[in-house]
Order: sequence, then C-alpha cells, then structure tokens
Amino acid sequence: MGRAPLPIGTWGKIRTYVDKTDAKGKPIRHRAIAQFREFDGRTRPVEAHGKTPTAAANALREKLTVRAKAGRTGDLTALHRCSDAIDLYLAKFKERVEAGKRSAGTLELYERHIKNHVRPALGEVRLGEISTPLLDKIIAKIKKQSGAATAKTCRSIISGVMKLVVRYGVMAVNPVREVDSIEAEPKNPPRALTEAELTMWLDTLRSEPIAMRWDLPDLTTFMLATGCRIGEALAVMWEQIDLEAGTVELTHTVIRLTGIGLIRKKTKTSAGERLLQLPLFGIVMLRRRFAEGIRLDQPVFASTVGGLRDPSNVRKVLRQVRGDGALAWITSHAFRKTTATVLDDAGQSARQVADQLGHSRPSMTQDVYMARRVLNPTAAGLLDDALLAKVAENHG
Repeated sequence: MGRAPLPIGTWGKIRTYVDKTDAKGKPIRHRAIAQFREFDGRTRPVEAHGKTPTAAANALREKLTVRAKAGRTGDLTALHRCSDAIDLYLAKFKERVEAGKRSAGTLELYERHIKNHVRPALGEVRLGEISTPLLDKIIAKIKKQSGAATAKTCRSIISGVMKLVVRYGVMAVNPVREVDSIEAEPKNPPRALTEAELTMWLDTLRSEPIAMRWDLPDLTTFMLATGCRIGEALAVMWEQIDLEAGTVELTHTVIRLTGIGLIRKKTKTSAGERLLQLPLFGIVMLRRRFAEGIRLDQPVFASTVGGLRDPSNVRKVLRQVRGDGALAWITSHAFRKTTATVLDDAGQSARQVADQLGHSRPSMTQDVYMARRVLNPTAAGLLDDALLAKVAENHG
C-alpha cells in the first residue's frame, strides 16, 4: 500500500543540505527543501536558503506558511474550520438580501440560530472532518434541546453551508442530504371558523373596547375578504386600494428587524404579489374608513400616529381578546384558513385558491401555463355569498 498523500496546503519533512562552501570547504550557505501539496492536488518541491541549517529551515517554513495562506485566500479547503464556511455563507446571503432575492427577516432568523446553535456545535470542526453521522447527531441534539422547528431551521442553514462547501470542491456531495428528516406535528394546526364561531368572534370583537381601538373588527373583515396574512394586511397602503374597481394590490408585508424597527418589505416570493378583487363586504368596510379621512401614503390599518403597526403586537391583542374559552384556538391564520375553505367548498380550483392566498405554485405545469396576478371576480362573489351577512354589522 502506497503512502497516504499530504493534506492539501501542507508540507512534509524539511531536510537541509550544504549548498555552498568557501575555499577551505567550510559551509557558507545551506539549502532547505520540502514537498508541498498544492491546492490543485499536485505535490511540488519548495526550497529556501540560509547561512546555517536552522536559518535555511526557518526561511523555508516561513515561505511554506505564506504559500499555504495565499492558496486559501477567498477559498475553502478541508483544513478550514466550519466557522470560515459559515462566515462565507452569511456574506453571500447578505448579498442576496441586498439584491432583493432573500428576506431581511430570514437573515435575522438565520443569524440568531447560527449564533445560538450552529456555530457552537460545528464552528471548530474542520470541513474535512464533517460527515453525515456527525451532522445527524448534531441536528438530533438541537431538536431534543430546542424543538423541531428550531432543528428544521438549523438543518436548512447547515445544508446551505455544506452546499457552498461542495461548490468550493471540498466535498463531493452535501452530507446533510442523508440526514434523518425532522417530523413533528404542528402544536396548533390551523382550522377554519364555522358559521357559529365566526358570529361569536365578531360579536366578541364588537363588545371589547381594546379590540375596537386596535381595529380588529375591520382587520378581521379585510383578512376574510382577501385571505391575506396579517403582515400583508398591515402593509397595505391606501394608494393600493381602488374603491371604484373594488380591488386591492398586495405587494408587501410588515416585519420587525432588531436594531432597525418596523419595515415594509416585498413579499417573499413573486406569488405573494397579487391583485385581488374585493367582495362587497370588504369594499363597504374600506369605503367607510376612507370617508373618515385618510392619506394615500398611509397604511389602511395605521397606528395611532399614522405609521406601521407591529404584527406581533396585533397578535398579542388578538390573544387577549379571544380569552381562554371557546375561541381560545383562534389565531390570525384562522381567517386565512376560513377564506381558503369557503373558496374550496365552492369549487374553486387549487390554482385559483393559491392565487387568492399568494401561495407558491401547486405544480410546475400550473405555474408555467396559468397566469398569475389576474383578477378572480368569482372569488369575491363566493366570499360575499358566504360571509357578507356575518360581517355586515361591522359596517355601521
């Protein structure tokens, strides 16, 4: 069996020889030589000189160190620690955020999980030491300590880092690919409100002063009318409402970033940008609000000072209003689920419901051959038929 090759970017034993002598045969210069494995995988001799064997060896060692560092600049090798790959991954992710291809909120989430979970577990491990069994064990530990949701996010992060490592040629395949999948039932799976539950919820909102102050009756009406997410509803500006045509354009969502505050950002995917026909009960509510005096550059559901509202704070008030009784299960997503259920029960296709809710494509065929961002007047009529009588009392 042949001798194992040197790791890339390292060198073998340094040997010294007399390179030059004086007239009396006394050594006056020495040569040090060692085999260095280059970053192209080939091994080549490298040499240096000095007046003494030690000086020659030191000069060669310095030369080899510089050569190794130069070869790794802007690159990754099996000798790099995982922290180096994580740093590179984050740098590239930030570039995509700046280009509008990824969400700033996702970046903040990833940075938090990297700090709390990924870097402590993997940061000091060299890339050449990473394997599927090791990652499987680490992700399983994160799941046990912090839950399935955190483990799934960390798995995505690690997979992204390892894809980068593969692209740099350090690995042939992504070791996360064979890591055991993470399965967990949602704690509170979303469900639609029944007719009785919707009536009870609207009655509750009208009887709670805090719900009225926070616009929960109108916000509920708008979310039922559109099927939008709460962040999307809070990001709608009056200039995106066309009361004559009865349409609303959904293009943004509201998120909070640490150290920055509330921002209005583009929806995560192009599917989220959509033009919706409003049902009558939604138009009536918006016309009433419009008549009370507005500015086109303000949110439809503005804060008391005319700015953006924090979705987290609105959810907090919603939890307070719902209480611990029969409606304790209601979340903002229940209104979205209700809209989807109404349309599905009325026979709308998966494509039509997906376009209404801003979901990504049901299938590649539908995505390629069926238009997105088109009006679906039928959806508005169906929502009116099912929900108009329930929310009419909100309109005054």
